[in-house]
Amino acid sequence: MKYAYEELSPEQFEDVAIAICQFLLGAGCQGFATGPDGGRDAKFVGTAEEHPSKAEPWRGTTIIQAKHTNGYNKSFSDPDFFSEKTADTILGQELPRIKRLRAAAQVDHYILFSNRRLTANTESTLRARIANGASLPLSSVFLSGVEQLEVWLKRYPQAPAIAAIDPVDSPLTVGPDDLAEVVERLAEHLKGSSSEASPPVSRVSYEQKNSINQMSKEYGTELRKRYLKESGQIKSFLAAPENSELQALYEAAAEDFQLQILAKRKDHQSFDELFAYLTRLLVERDPVLRRNKRLTRAMVFYMYWNCDIGLESDA
Repeated sequence: MKYAYEELSPEQFEDVAIAICQFLLGAGCQGFATGPDGGRDAKFVGTAEEHPSKAEPWRGTTIIQAKHTNGYNKSFSDPDFFSEKTADTILGQELPRIKRLRAAAQVDHYILFSNRRLTANTESTLRARIANGASLPLSSVFLSGVEQLEVWLKRYPQAPAIAAIDPVDSPLTVGPDDLAEVVERLAEHLKGSSSEASPPVSRVSYEQKNSINQMSKEYGTELRKRYLKESGQIKSFLAAPENSELQALYEAAAEDFQLQILAKRKDHQSFDELFAYLTRLLVERDPVLRRNKRLTRAMVFYMYWNCDIGLESDA
């Protein structure tokens, strides 16, 4: 079974990686609670059962890291994962932690899982970078991208069940395509335009809506201060007859978001968290939305302000 790894939560992806390692290394592979992990999501001490092979297994302490992304078609070669120009990358932040573990004699081997594509050239480059940076033997570093994950899940089909991965329990996930087209056109239109939005007369007040949806007073005030002006502009733009197709795309996106929120709200008890998670998910998944981060947040605020997402009553 193939999984849409980008639609798992980071914790679910980590559980899958640990379950695989219980087959590769041994049942004693130990996961750690969510929080500052000092460069490790799981650890195995002993002689590996099958990795890298039964004939020549790793011996000692193996540290396992799982680096999940919600982005589509992401790669190990993307600059957010590693760049020679900056240490402010996923791998750049991990290397000092691995190095500290090595200096403290707490790691002999290192496995990094990610739901990214991994080419042979990138694999060679990054393995050498990790080995050199952490003073590990090259043969003691292993990178697993989506291609290797598929191989292992075919070999160990029990792993998802051990990790308790059920598609119904996946986190809130939304498709950015419809919203991206609206935002792209809206960004061109907004230059120089202005208007203010007010809530429809038939809807609850903003303060009531915030209370019903468990949005904090501080967060609600900040959103209104930052994005109310754009809400008026968005409303005028979507109402224009020539933008009827964009209005339909907006409605499709809002419907998708609302149904996902209603189904998955238990994972995000406050609307502060949900708003931040949803907007981050959108900008990570689409380059147009990433280029227009503020406008994307304004659009999601408009959906909330206009009562297209979120609850209107406690019933």
